[in-house]
Amino acid sequence: MTLEEFWNDFIKCNQLKSTTTYIESFHFELTEKLANSLLELVLSGKKKATASSLLSYEIEGTRIPQVGDYSIVTDWDGVPRCVIETTAVTITPFSQITFDICKREGEDDTLESWQKGHKHFFVEEGKELGYSFSEDMSVVFEDFKVVFVR
Repeated sequence: MTLEEFWNDFIKCNQLKSTTTYIESFHFELTEKLANSLLELVLSGKKKATASSLLSYEIEGTRIPQVGDYSIVTDWDGVPRCVIETTAVTITPFSQITFDICKREGEDDTLESWQKGHKHFFVEEGKELGYSFSEDMSVVFEDFKVVFVR
């Protein structure tokens, strides 16, 4: 199923205006294994948030998610699996992320584990996009809810 077919099913099932749009389609993480395991956490209801570097939005020239935005989450191969709706957006320095915040991602049992995994992600992403990780870099923390699964 294509992204457009998937999106049109969502529109029809939810009786939304045909002009309703999504801001992006994406998969999580930088490897197939992690992308698909995080998708499963979303589909199971355990993962309800995601964190991104503010620098990545600035470098790629994309806007930061806003409350009410829709996005399509795909598996690693680009197959659409669900639609999420942004419910909150918080921008916080990496060093000020607390366990109460990061546990909403559903990935880690400790703040230290979250920090280690996300530092690795931001370092690798930074190599690709041309920024350097720092403890003070701004993190866009996006809370969401799943609103459609096929």
